[in-house]
Amino acid sequence: MRTAQIISIVDDDEAVCIATSALVRSLGWQVNIFGSAEAFVQSGKIADTACLVSDVRMPNMSGVEMRDHLLQLGYALPTIFVTAFPTAKLRATVIKSGALALLEKPVDAGELEHYLSLALGQP
Repeated sequence: MRTAQIISIVDDDEAVCIATSALVRSLGWQVNIFGSAEAFVQSGKIADTACLVSDVRMPNMSGVEMRDHLLQLGYALPTIFVTAFPTAKLRATVIKSGALALLEKPVDAGELEHYLSLALGQP
């Protein structure tokens, strides 16, 4: 195992949550998964999260809205957004908000590993 750091994955698509968590575990990190932004915000696990991997488009609260809410609460988590609908405008919005990256679904394992390593300060 790389570290005891926990990656929190937030996606309303259960299959994506399961696949992404399996990938992150295979890379050696611990994972918590959440089916909505609200579930993560209300989980009590924000402070335990070393890096957040979140879908952008979710019902009720988007990934970007969740990140803004977390910042208002004082949590500036390194964040990697994922989406099936990448656009130049969306990429600019998430990068401007301070996110590390916007990755396209299905997520490339090497690309996700690169950004997780970057977020967690590991080679």
